[in-house]
Amino acid sequence: MDEIEVNNAKILVVEDENIVALELKKRLKKLGYQVSSVASTGKEAINKAEGFLPDLVIMDIRLKGDMDGIQAAQTIRERFNIPIIYLTAHSDNETLKRAKQTEPYGYILKPFEEDDLRTAIEIALYKHQMENSPIK
Repeated sequence: MDEIEVNNAKILVVEDENIVALELKKRLKKLGYQVSSVASTGKEAINKAEGFLPDLVIMDIRLKGDMDGIQAAQTIRERFNIPIIYLTAHSDNETLKRAKQTEPYGYILKPFEEDDLRTAIEIALYKHQMENSPIK
C-alpha cells in the first residue's frame, strides 16, 4: 500500500468558531493538505465524514449543539474508521479521560504551532495506514 501523499490527504475540520476554522483551513492548505470541508457541529461532522470520507478529521472538543466533539469522534471512528486528532483548548482531567476512550491519533492544545500540527497529522496518517495495511 502506497503512503498517502501529503498533498493528497483530505482533512475534515470540525470547529464551531468560524475565525478559528478559517485560520486552521488556511494553515492546512499552506502545509499542502486538502481541506475537504468544515463542520461546526457534531452531527454536521458525522454527515460530512460520511459524504466526503476524508483521510483525517481534526476535531475541536467543545462544539455548539447537543453533541460534543468527543461524541462525534466516537461515531466517526466506529462508522467510518477515520483517524481523529483533537485540537482543543481543554486539557482538564475529565475531558482528557473522555477523549482517550475514543482512541484519538493525536491531541493538540490551542494555541498551536504549525510544526506541531504538521507532525501530528503525518504521524496520524502513517499510523492509521500501517494499522489498516493488509501486509503487517
